[in-house]
Amino acid sequence: MAFLKSSNKNESNSKNVAKERLKLVLIHDRAHVSSRFLDMIKGDIIRVISDYVEIDEEGLDIKFTRTRRESDDTPVPALIANIPIIKMKDRMMD
Repeated sequence: MAFLKSSNKNESNSKNVAKERLKLVLIHDRAHVSSRFLDMIKGDIIRVISDYVEIDEEGLDIKFTRTRRESDDTPVPALIANIPIIKMKDRMMD
């Protein structure tokens, strides 16, 4: 199986990018959301959160997946967000 291993760092990175894209496609398919819908949600989340904190948009990771409801173990869609915060903005809290 050694012939399947990547001998080049760029090939390895490309492989990882392709793998992540495939995961994203599968998650969208399972959660029944389009990539356009997900992009709209990302934009809204960035807009709202940016009023309070400076975020690393490049590191932002928002995705839909499936989880199970605790009460009856029914499968339900879930929104998972990993939002790296660079710094808090100075703002008076009401």
